Amino acid sequence: MRAIHFREFGGPEKLQSGTFPDPVPGPDEVTVRVRACGVNRLDVWVIKGIPAYKITPPHAPGSDIAGTVEQVGTGVAGWKAGDPVVLYPVLSCGTCVECTEGKENLCASRSVIGAGAMWGGYAELIRVPASSLLQKPSTLSFEQAAAIPITFITAWHMLNGLAGLKAGQTVLVMGAGSGVGVAAIVIAKHLGARVLAAATTESRRARAITMGAEVAFDSTHPDFWKAVRDATGGRGVEVVFEHIGPAVFKAALQSLAPGGTLVTCGATTGPEVTVDLRYVFSRQLSIKGCYIGPRRELEGLLRLFELGKLAVTLDSTIPVERAGEAMTRLLTGSAFGKIVLTHSS
Repeated sequence: MRAIHFREFGGPEKLQSGTFPDPVPGPDEVTVRVRACGVNRLDVWVIKGIPAYKITPPHAPGSDIAGTVEQVGTGVAGWKAGDPVVLYPVLSCGTCVECTEGKENLCASRSVIGAGAMWGGYAELIRVPASSLLQKPSTLSFEQAAAIPITFITAWHMLNGLAGLKAGQTVLVMGAGSGVGVAAIVIAKHLGARVLAAATTESRRARAITMGAEVAFDSTHPDFWKAVRDATGGRGVEVVFEHIGPAVFKAALQSLAPGGTLVTCGATTGPEVTVDLRYVFSRQLSIKGCYIGPRRELEGLLRLFELGKLAVTLDSTIPVERAGEAMTRLLTGSAFGKIVLTHSS
């Protein structure tokens, strides 16, 4: 098989094409022929060699995967060669309390396809547990399906599962032009919330409004929270959807109404923030962290896509051979929505 991979840690320039033996499924495993793979910031961290991801090069990244079943291993039931699938990206032990309660994303031994020992969707063929397979909605192309797993399940779990966003409430979506930010707008509108957005460029703010945000703020301004307060009659928002980190964290907290919730899933501008605890407890705020979401939530999301109740926004589809170019586009912040890599075979 052919795979876009890296042999040493670094930036997108370390990606190269090569051929490797086809993977063979073991018991309860399948091989999947990858048709499309979404690009995530997680891929960037994997290539950089961040210690949290136990990877030994050569390695092929890529966690958002849609394709067809190529071969099934012994013990696999319900799947056959040719079945179109979307992969749940979290790998877990399957036996701990969290896993048996359907909270695979909280498993202490969890990893992510493409961000651990198991190769990801930058390769033509991958070997995964059969439990990772979900049926691809017939209404979606492989490219659209590959835009869903990490961004949509994360946004859904943040807004619905953790923040409990309700119809009539107001949510501020930070980083509104990113893949996960766009997913958050779509989901918040589906839940009946009023959406405010924040982004770094005028073009992204304009696009966020076309997607349903009522107002879009310049998140590079340190006092944008004051404009958020003005837009909510001085009260603030019930929920802040955050994934940027120290560049906006203080202002994001200040955007919350009393009793509000900030839920975060990322730290693209750094890992450490300073929080005045007096502000948090006096206004009775909640801060919640999110790491992807459980498998059952991705199943539910795929049904919503099948019914046409949710939609994907693709920034671009790019041949996997140009993965470095795609990753550079992601890092420069010029994309709006999801960048997806495609395999020719």
